[in-house]
Amino acid sequence: MNRAASASPGGPPRHQLGLVDERGLIAARAADVVLAAAEARQLTRWVTFLKPLPDRLRDGDLRDLRAAATRARAAFGPKDSIRDVLPADVTEPFVDAVDRLIRELNRHDWAAREA
Repeated sequence: MNRAASASPGGPPRHQLGLVDERGLIAARAADVVLAAAEARQLTRWVTFLKPLPDRLRDGDLRDLRAAATRARAAFGPKDSIRDVLPADVTEPFVDAVDRLIRELNRHDWAAREA
């Protein structure tokens, strides 16, 4: 997907939103690490769950970015969590990056409503 051409309906392309784009790229890199760890441990279920996330976090428009972040956060559920099968040095940077991305998306949404 061409990042420059990926604008949400009614919103700017994400590359024009520097911090949102930066947080998405950081989350994508962390997702790459988690996915690689899940693949190395042959955790098929988690690989299937995680596989689309890095590209969506890296290249998705704002709507896709929020959906990917929400899905990524769901990997840390109270009953079923990726933390149960992967080490903290892999999972914690990922959840931190996703949480920071979600906060930045919320700030952007709030600022857009106020404008």
